[in-house]
Amino acid sequence: MSKIQKIRGFQDIYGENAKKYRYVVDTARKIFEKYNFEEIILPFVEDVSLFKRSVGEATDIVQKEMYVFEDRGGRTIALRPEGTASAVRAYIEEGMYAKGGYKKLFYEGAMFRYERPQAGRYRQFHQIGAEIFGVDTPMADAELIKMVKEILDELRIDVRLEINSLGSFEDRKEYINHLKQFLETKKENLCETCQTRIETNPLRVLDCKVEQCKEETKDAPVITDYLSEKSLERYTKLKEYLKALDIEFTENPRLVRGLDYYTDTVFEFITDKIGAQGTVAAGGRYDKLVSQLGGPETPALGFAAGVERLMLLVETLPEEKPLVVVIPVVSDYNIQALKSSNLLRSKDIKTETLLKEGSLKSKMKLANKLNAKFVVFVSDKYELKYMDTGEQEIFENIEDLVDVLNEKI
Repeated sequence: MSKIQKIRGFQDIYGENAKKYRYVVDTARKIFEKYNFEEIILPFVEDVSLFKRSVGEATDIVQKEMYVFEDRGGRTIALRPEGTASAVRAYIEEGMYAKGGYKKLFYEGAMFRYERPQAGRYRQFHQIGAEIFGVDTPMADAELIKMVKEILDELRIDVRLEINSLGSFEDRKEYINHLKQFLETKKENLCETCQTRIETNPLRVLDCKVEQCKEETKDAPVITDYLSEKSLERYTKLKEYLKALDIEFTENPRLVRGLDYYTDTVFEFITDKIGAQGTVAAGGRYDKLVSQLGGPETPALGFAAGVERLMLLVETLPEEKPLVVVIPVVSDYNIQALKSSNLLRSKDIKTETLLKEGSLKSKMKLANKLNAKFVVFVSDKYELKYMDTGEQEIFENIEDLVDVLNEKI
């Protein structure tokens, strides 16, 4: 009988990668909580219309990448491809806009997109993200960017920050008209995808990674030349605040992001260490999305980062707690060994009890495979073996051994 294998684009995360996953997520969680964000655990599936109305009908995510199916009740539902739309839906549905509308949420978990698997990019992938509702000031934009930078710094990941402003929907509409006129003159030299995007999503042409498209659009109109006075003032203030926070950045007028809901501030943290798809964290402001999805007028902003990409960039993990392996010398001491292990764990000591049948020699081989730092042999006495030096100490009672271990650890 043939083996059942995992589906292409999905992965098992275990061993060293599981440790990196937990390190990334726990680091982000620690900093989210420091900035007073509250966790939200979002559903894996949503009504497909949520993403069509928020992410955009013409985006690659909606047109090509969503996992969409009909459930037994005849509803058309989708595995979530991103977190912001779900967070906004929850903000509205759960009435979080009451009491002034101010809310700060963070999430982590799996997302799903049917795209070509490659390094750091899977069909089931994981994101950390945060959203801020009810704040209109560019100070919030700057502080969100600062928080993301703090997470990346804590993970010791080297990145550069690029920022841009997309202005209001009205600003963007005027800009897109001029951009379309420009792109029509270059259409024959653009890739097939970008030729289609001229009508469906012209901003995405500026984000194309094909070198020929980059060359053809290098003299395209710049969106910041079409900003209203209000959006230009916001963008200017954002740059002042980032400088005040000692955050280095580069202005990139081609930075447009791939989702329709963004307004004004957009940003990306980028690395050169994982190929062309080097964005590891990105976000921006989406002041109209809450009202578009049926809620009250609410300014909002947020970001998300791909956990798998961050894992690729994590070079060192924090030092793990040393392992203590407890071995009963003979089976008569199994209960005593269990009690000894429980006592060690109650003192927050990482402990493994070896109750597997076999000789002491075979158990010591297993202790070595487990990278045990200490071994405790349980008999009528307690013998502590230091695995790195081979030295041994004998104790009449387990409490004295625990005191010594606590000092060593």
